[in-house]
Amino acid sequence: MQVRSEETRTRILQSAMKLFSETGFDATGVAEICGTAGVSKGAFYHHFETKQAVFLQLLEDWLQQVDADLQTALRESPTVVEGLLGMAARTREVFSAADGRLSILLEFWSQARKDPVVWERTIAPFRRYRDAFAGIVRKGIAEGSLRPIDADKAAQALMSLAVGIVLQGVLDPKGARWDRVIQDTIGMLVEGIGRKQS
Repeated sequence: MQVRSEETRTRILQSAMKLFSETGFDATGVAEICGTAGVSKGAFYHHFETKQAVFLQLLEDWLQQVDADLQTALRESPTVVEGLLGMAARTREVFSAADGRLSILLEFWSQARKDPVVWERTIAPFRRYRDAFAGIVRKGIAEGSLRPIDADKAAQALMSLAVGIVLQGVLDPKGARWDRVIQDTIGMLVEGIGRKQS
């Protein structure tokens, strides 16, 4: 019974992601999600209180995968510089794990402008990443792999790069190999703030 319940929940999430990315959050109703998933409204409401709950779950599932990938890159690297470069190298997996979620990032941001609950759940990860990057930069300064710089400003620059490139990837998916662009730009930034080895 538990396996079947999880399969139903997964079908609802997959259907919602497809519909949100194709027609948008506002134009997608619970009835359309249920029809695409092949489930009843009762089954939908057994798993999710609202359409918004599904919407936010999609964002959180993807962010958990991103968090896991980035933490693995840091753990596997002997220095912060190598960890940052390793994180950038993992962006191919981040982009492929996103499936349709990259295209609904615009939907998340659009809804965040209108709804305080969505705004809070959308902005919290950005703040968390910015704080995490600042901590990573401070660690790099302490270990001597990064020059003494303002860690908060460096974190903001890293976040701006990442968000800007993801946005470009959403708007122009075939315009470049966006995972490669992230690797190259993070590499240039790290080279600029890295301590020169003699």
